[in-house]
Amino acid sequence: MSGASRRERRTVKESQHETSEIMMPHNANILGPVFGGAILAMMDKAAAVTAIRHARRSCVTVSIDRVDFREPIHVGELVVMRASVNFAGRSSMEIGVRVEAEDMITGFRRHTNSAYLTFVAVDRAGRPVEVPELVPETADERRRYAAAQARRRRRLEERTAEAEASAAGAAAAAADAEAAAASRATSD
Repeated sequence: MSGASRRERRTVKESQHETSEIMMPHNANILGPVFGGAILAMMDKAAAVTAIRHARRSCVTVSIDRVDFREPIHVGELVVMRASVNFAGRSSMEIGVRVEAEDMITGFRRHTNSAYLTFVAVDRAGRPVEVPELVPETADERRRYAAAQARRRRRLEERTAEAEASAAGAAAAAADAEAAAASRATSD
C-alpha cells in the first residue's frame, strides 16, 4: 500500500447553499433599482459559504467571471441566491451562483443574473491547500463539471498569454531603455 494519502471526496449537494434577502431602500442606486454592487457582495458571500463548506477550510475569492445584469432588481423584492460547486481542482473551486428576484406577493420569480466565482482554500498563512475532489452525481452536475473544466482551461490559457505578453512588454521596455542609454552615451 502506498504511503500517499487519498484525497477526500464530496458531492455537490454536501456544500450547496441558498440564501435570500429582501431588498430595502438602502440597497437602491440613485435611479431606484438595487445597486449592482450589493448583488455582487451577496453573490460573493453565498459562493464563499459553498466553497468553505466544500473545503472545510478558509477560502478566498480569486476571480469572478463576467456578470451581466439581465434585468433590474427592485426594492421590495426578495433576492434568492443559489450556489453550488461546479468543479474542484487541487486547491481551487469554481462556484456557480444563480440569482433570482421574487415578487413575494405573487410568488413569481425571475432569473436576473448568474456568475462563476473561483475560490482557493488557504491555510492560516494564506498558502493554498488541497480541497476534496468533487463527485458530480446527476446528469446536470456532470454537465456543469465538464463546462467548468472547459472554463478553467480557458482561464489558464488566458493567464499564460497575459504573463507572456507582460514578459514580452517588459523585455521590449528594457531593450528600449538600453537603446536609449546607448544613444545618450554615444551622443555625449
